[in-house]
Amino acid sequence: MINKTDWKEEFANRFAKHEDELRYLYLELYHNDQQAYEYFVSMLYSLWTKRSENLKKIDRAREELADWYKGNNLTGMLMYVNAFAGNLKGVKEKLDYIEDCGVNYLHLMPLLKSPKGRSDGGYAVSDFRSVQPELGTMKDLASLADACHKRGISVCLDFVMNHTSEDHEWAKRARAGEKEYQDRYFFYDNWDVPNQFEQTVPQVFPVTAPGNFSWCDEAKKVVMTTFYPYQWDLNYANPVVFNDMTDNMLNLCNHGVDIIRLDAVPYIWKELGTQCRNLPQVHSLVRIMRMVCEIVCPGTLLLGEVVMEPSKVVPYFGTVEKPECHLLYNVTTMATIWHTVATQDTRLLAHQMEQVFALPKEYTFLNYLRCHDDIGWGLDYPFISRFGQKEIPHKKYLNDFLTGNWPNSFARGELYNNDPRLGDARLCGTTASLCGIEAALKNGDKEALARAITFDTMLHAFMFTLSGVPVLYSGDEIAQENDYSYHDDPLKAEDSRYLHRGNLDWKKAENRNKRGHVEEKIFKALKKMEKIRDEHRVFDSTADTWLVNTGKHNVIGIGRYFKGEKMFAFFNFSDEMQSVWIPDEGKYKNMMTGRIQRQPYSDIEPFDFKWFVTEM
Repeated sequence: MINKTDWKEEFANRFAKHEDELRYLYLELYHNDQQAYEYFVSMLYSLWTKRSENLKKIDRAREELADWYKGNNLTGMLMYVNAFAGNLKGVKEKLDYIEDCGVNYLHLMPLLKSPKGRSDGGYAVSDFRSVQPELGTMKDLASLADACHKRGISVCLDFVMNHTSEDHEWAKRARAGEKEYQDRYFFYDNWDVPNQFEQTVPQVFPVTAPGNFSWCDEAKKVVMTTFYPYQWDLNYANPVVFNDMTDNMLNLCNHGVDIIRLDAVPYIWKELGTQCRNLPQVHSLVRIMRMVCEIVCPGTLLLGEVVMEPSKVVPYFGTVEKPECHLLYNVTTMATIWHTVATQDTRLLAHQMEQVFALPKEYTFLNYLRCHDDIGWGLDYPFISRFGQKEIPHKKYLNDFLTGNWPNSFARGELYNNDPRLGDARLCGTTASLCGIEAALKNGDKEALARAITFDTMLHAFMFTLSGVPVLYSGDEIAQENDYSYHDDPLKAEDSRYLHRGNLDWKKAENRNKRGHVEEKIFKALKKMEKIRDEHRVFDSTADTWLVNTGKHNVIGIGRYFKGEKMFAFFNFSDEMQSVWIPDEGKYKNMMTGRIQRQPYSDIEPFDFKWFVTEM
């Protein structure tokens, strides 16, 4: 039986708040396995006792201010440690630069130990307790987190929970025939059951990794591998898996990680006869994880990676009474923005914004233009079809335009996971290259360059206008272009996502303070927008937000209101000057120039934006 008499009061009080629900959900999932539950609870207490006093102080402060991550004062940056500064110590040495970027939310891409050439960019973890040797050690991670905390910077890290690497100790022992470890995965003696799964389970990578199962020659069995053959799916129906993976997650928290990004969370529960996506048990597991964090490390946030349509994404927030993730990615908006770049038609973007604005204000999204991954065209095709567009030819147009293969296109990207048979492909490229900065510099076209810089700035302004947490992709702050050198690396050449995963160009970074340089213009504009966002309460995450009817298909308008401050934002996605009317009377100020707007209408340059604000 669990011995609560020795528990410290702080832990006991937190546990008591969740005990009934935690016990119910756990025992329901695991068929009343009391022994597994008691081990789980004892493990939570042990991990809490190991948590440093500095981290516990952060926990207590954040408990007092539960919505600390909301509001309008967080700006994130996503980076690969090696690409940014070589290793964790290098990142620590570059914290002045990160602060100069206005960043106080640092997302470090996967850095736990994984095999070279078979890691999917670090998403095939072979040891959840070790950092990649070339990046440093767990001690270095804790040291970086501590240095970040002293500067008010929160640290985010991916937790790859759906699978392990085939090189993980559990997988090695499973291959050797140990049933206890085979039971941590999905092993089958023949293809009968796997073939039944294949009838209902979609393929994640039908071109590069077809199917959801692989043959394990050492074990002479079939193993489930939803993503890649070297990534073995974990069986969360086994309580040992959930207990040990929760232990791994909390160990990262105890090393100073503030935000846990739950990678591929919709996939973690498998059931024959289903799509093995978004099953009810997934939400039970995430709810338990939320309660676990509130008990052991309440300063920690859960960020759900749910790369699906909005109807599938929103449930991962849970409910007000029983919350799950604190934060979710605004995936659809990112893809729709680039759709709008290619089409100059804002109707789909406006339609999608209507859906976002209608959601409860308690929901907090991460907003971004680009990230480490490709751009997938998971758009609302039934809506687009109203305007005579069909899915396959429309995707082809988007990809042709954004790869520069359409007449007069300014964009420079590359295709990813191209499937000519289905007429489908995803897209890669940095913000600067997709906005036209790369092409303009290459062609020596000053007019095109000025337009591209304006466009890049406008897209970031759109991201800053949305409620939630804006996240920059490392390098975007200095307009870093595509890195084509990956073509010459045999370990990267087959993965075009490395096009936008190049090393940060520190010579370009130095130009951020040199007047007239491209880097300076972008960096200065972003800093200014961050400052405005931080100073104006109208950007608060709980502000009222709505669409403003501009009467034009190529200009989108957004209204915001919070505590007596009203804002109108207009974004011109066309290559021509557009005029817009401010719908409400008042004394409006242009937030970027400080000038008073004396007319009810305003001209907006091609690919530009205007922010207007007034006091009520």
